[in-house]
Amino acid sequence: MTLDVKLLYFLNNFAGKSQLFDALTVFLASYLQYFLVVIFLLLLYFSAYSKKEKLYIFWTTTISIMVARLGITEIIRFFYNRPRPFITHQVHQLLSENEWSFPSGHSAFFFAMAIAIYLCNKKWGVGFFIAAVIMNISRIVAGVHYPSDILGGMIVGVAVAYVVFYLTEKWMIKLPGENNSV
Repeated sequence: MTLDVKLLYFLNNFAGKSQLFDALTVFLASYLQYFLVVIFLLLLYFSAYSKKEKLYIFWTTTISIMVARLGITEIIRFFYNRPRPFITHQVHQLLSENEWSFPSGHSAFFFAMAIAIYLCNKKWGVGFFIAAVIMNISRIVAGVHYPSDILGGMIVGVAVAYVVFYLTEKWMIKLPGENNSV
């Protein structure tokens, strides 16, 4: 048995023992994502950043998310079709998913989001990174991902966010007398 499957069983063994824990796992794995997007938008809207800085943070984060989740992840899944753990192993399945498992789209999306935010605002980014870790571990506990799916999505999300941030910093139009860094 591979380390990936051992870690899957270790984390998934927490499921099915308590209705309260299972409900919390389902919330973290399926619904926390909506709260994170709303929290990001509210933080950005009510922040002291200028309108230009807010747009920069918003678009850097949005482009990172879109490229990671809708671009790179889908390209990998087009060529590599890994079935979900609940299809190939006996696990406590708390959620149902119908796409391929590797890389995790949730992981790519929320790690891209967390890193893009972190590169613009360290305090916010740490919170979003912790939330991404918790959400994605919950998806292993729920039986819909292997740990390597999460790691693969995380690598995609982090790499894409860094590249997008670097390119937007490099290609930003420098206006005379303006500091264009966020």
